[in-house]
Amino acid sequence: MHSAVLLIEFGSIILGLGLLGRFAGRFRLSPIPLYLLAGLAFGEGGLLPLGASEEFVATGAEIGVILLLLMLGLEYTASDLVSNLKTHYPSGLVDCALNALPGAAVALLLGWGPVAAVVLAGVTWISSSGVIAKVLGDLGRVGNRETPVILSVLVLEDLAMAVYLPIVTALVAGVGLLAGSVTLAIALGAAGLVLFLAVRYGRLISRFVSSDDPEKLLLVVLGLTILVAGVAQQLQVSAAVGAFLVGIALSGEVAEGAHTLLSPLRDLFAAVFFVFFGLHTDPSSIPPVLLPALGLAVVTALTKIATGYWAARRAGISVKGRWRAGGALVARGEFSIVIAGLAVSAGIEPALGPLATAYVLILVVVGPLTARYTEPVAMWWSRRREHRDLPETTPRTTEAEAPVAD
Repeated sequence: MHSAVLLIEFGSIILGLGLLGRFAGRFRLSPIPLYLLAGLAFGEGGLLPLGASEEFVATGAEIGVILLLLMLGLEYTASDLVSNLKTHYPSGLVDCALNALPGAAVALLLGWGPVAAVVLAGVTWISSSGVIAKVLGDLGRVGNRETPVILSVLVLEDLAMAVYLPIVTALVAGVGLLAGSVTLAIALGAAGLVLFLAVRYGRLISRFVSSDDPEKLLLVVLGLTILVAGVAQQLQVSAAVGAFLVGIALSGEVAEGAHTLLSPLRDLFAAVFFVFFGLHTDPSSIPPVLLPALGLAVVTALTKIATGYWAARRAGISVKGRWRAGGALVARGEFSIVIAGLAVSAGIEPALGPLATAYVLILVVVGPLTARYTEPVAMWWSRRREHRDLPETTPRTTEAEAPVAD
């Protein structure tokens, strides 16, 4: 009987996600907010709480995080990461300073403590690579001059995740300074070793994994990723970081083939992850944090626009391209939820999950709009200011020259 209920509940979840995804696709929207709302509707305090499938959904959500980071790693080669780090690291530093500090400041002002401040800093710092990539494709801007600048900022954020996630994992676990330092050293050492091996022996690693049979390639890549993620988690690093490093180590045709095969699985389990996060957020806990979430969304939308503008200006992009770059970086999504999920699972601050949910819901909807309209609005405002500041060309009639009425 339990098995039948499990199948019914999980089948209903998957069917519902598919219908929500189709609805979002029809209006060219990101489905992430709909997935979160679905989780809110059927989770704690929702319309119809799910019981039998919760444990199964939790496992699927963990696989979803692993696949998200694996697919992200597959997008870049180790040489690309090293090159971006050398060339664009000032943009990464500006991005971190402008967007992480507001999150940390709000957490401290709310009295949540330093650990929650570090977590919320990550939530407000990391942009949504998936949403941004989709928006750039929908707007036909993939070939624009500012697009490499946008991608460079995203790559640096993704690379920073390999350092940030182990720190957060250690903090939320409540380990001491020594144990946390060891965890970070292991993570940095593993990341450095993987980058070194990928640069030097990437072809050999890819050749070992490669297979002409799609089934075997899928099984080897997926099995290797989950194995490495499990080992990383056992070492108190992060399963997500382990998956990210596996993606970086693979390159060439293997990476392309794995990306094609794993994309449907990524989409499925990532959707399950967003539902899982929503399931553990009580809808009644969102209204009390809605005002801070809205204020934080406004501030960090502006700081992301400033980040993109500064990075594009540094790269010599025109003014219009600078505004487009800034507007494109506003969306937050999957990784903000991943970071908040670590704190929620550890019970760091009850209000952190609802605030992160509201924050992501706001910016994942606003992000595509800022990507589309930031540049025309900025140009309109600039023209208006120029017109207002222009000197009068036609002399006004003075009182002395004015005709005297009879």
